[in-house]
Amino acid sequence: MEYTVQKLGRLAGISTRTLRYYDEIDILKPAKINSSGYRIYGQAEVDRLQQILFYRELGISLESIKDIVTAPSFNGASALRDHREKLLDKRNQLDVLIANVDKTIALTEGRITMTDQEKFEGFKQTMIDDNEKKYGKEIREKYGDDMVNQSNAKLKNMTKEQHEEVTRLGNEVIATLAEAYKNGDPASPIAQKAADLHKQWLSFYWSEYSKEAHAGLAQMYVDDERFKAYYDDKQPGSAEFLRDAVRIYTGVKD
Repeated sequence: MEYTVQKLGRLAGISTRTLRYYDEIDILKPAKINSSGYRIYGQAEVDRLQQILFYRELGISLESIKDIVTAPSFNGASALRDHREKLLDKRNQLDVLIANVDKTIALTEGRITMTDQEKFEGFKQTMIDDNEKKYGKEIREKYGDDMVNQSNAKLKNMTKEQHEEVTRLGNEVIATLAEAYKNGDPASPIAQKAADLHKQWLSFYWSEYSKEAHAGLAQMYVDDERFKAYYDDKQPGSAEFLRDAVRIYTGVKD
């Protein structure tokens, strides 16, 4: 079956402006332009649009989606299986949060009691699940299942006060790192303060601290593009600067 821009927009629940934009950025071209100058979309374009909208629902940028769906190795069936797994993960996270909300409603209505720790269980489990999806494979290969599982258990058992403190420390690490980067010296007192704050932050997650593991993690911030993008978000080069500061702080070279 063939569709004009308007018909495809109504079918997919998106605007014709969006479809025209997808055409402009070469992520979804029409199958043809008819004699009247209208864009015409066929089955292949419908299938690709479905894939694009799946990826958008998962929060992936259009630039990344374009790289995925236009790659010669792209496999639609495999992508759908991957979508399904991600959606199941997302549903599981939502189920945890919904259960937490239900308990909180029951608490406010006086039907149950709820500890402060229970109030934050859903959020902490979601954080753990997100970290596992993004970084779990690399972290487990580098540090082993036992250390990662212990770290996750430590996070789940955090009190409200501990969670607030680790969040404050995380923000202070970023702010201090940005200030230290300005002078360009990873051995400077403020850079070493950033490294020490980073150690304090890690201590909320790690069951035990070692200088070698700290230095290894800082190196991974540089080697893994996802970590690097986080630290380089405001100032490119920050991940490498933190790595160098941590090496000096720990005395571990390579």
